[in-house]
Amino acid sequence: MKTAISLPERIFREAERFARRLRKSRSQLYAEAIAEYLARHGSNDITDSMNAVCDRLGTVDDKFSHKAARRLISKESW
Repeated sequence: MKTAISLPERIFREAERFARRLRKSRSQLYAEAIAEYLARHGSNDITDSMNAVCDRLGTVDDKFSHKAARRLISKESW
């Protein structure tokens, strides 16, 4: 897929130098950079989904879980 983007001159020059140094095309560099950005920020979707599930389930006062969690945490070396 072809697309056109506008970049500040400084970023464009840095990207050109970086692509040359890596012996990659500009398109490959930009595609990899966007893929990395999406992977890094896409994890919020997972957290948001997990939070939505927890919100739907609500909270339960589970003394066994609280006690087990405290026991596990006390063994952790912070």
